[in-house]
Amino acid sequence: MRAVIFANGHFPDPSGHRHLLHPGDLLIAADGGCVHARAAGVTPHVVIGDLDSLEPALQAELAAAGTRFLPHPAEKDETDLELALLYAVEQGATEIVVLAALGGRLDQTLANLLLLTHPALADVDVRLVEGAQTAFLVRNWARIVGEPGDTVSFVPLGGDARGVTAIGLRWPLRDETLRFGQTRGISNVLVEREAHIRVREGVVLCVVTAMKHDDEWTMNNDQ
Repeated sequence: MRAVIFANGHFPDPSGHRHLLHPGDLLIAADGGCVHARAAGVTPHVVIGDLDSLEPALQAELAAAGTRFLPHPAEKDETDLELALLYAVEQGATEIVVLAALGGRLDQTLANLLLLTHPALADVDVRLVEGAQTAFLVRNWARIVGEPGDTVSFVPLGGDARGVTAIGLRWPLRDETLRFGQTRGISNVLVEREAHIRVREGVVLCVVTAMKHDDEWTMNNDQ
């Protein structure tokens, strides 16, 4: 089952993300993310969070449309996005696309990226998509699909990543160590439509940035 979560971060081009929405998706809004969902032309099935960013008029509109609300107290240990991710997993999602999770507050952006390491998401394909950028976690092996010239960056999280092998890139890696806090894995480049990365020990954040093709951003989300 596939879920799409609208967070409450930066979302300057809602219409440009509509192609990411598939029939049958479970649509979840993390509190104020419901504004982004409406801007993208959809009504969330569920709104979850402390609802402090939700205007009463919009809440009434969504309720009339059949949206379910799962309120939580403002004084809680999880962000609204974390609650939304956990809810998606509880509902059986094996693939999750998160929109509007980046930009704005730096602390929120970092926390949202680090949520990819949450133990509850270990067996779930979670992608954070922001315009031409897609971020996902590599725990063991991953396939990266895009266009030649797209930028691919690898950032080790939580410590060194060892035994990193990546092919299909301008600068391939062969059983390398990416040191935590260093930048060796930044700004590699796809030379084929498909690349592969394997990590023997540790976890790596992969960020794919699509280059501009024919004056339009080519989105690469079949990874």
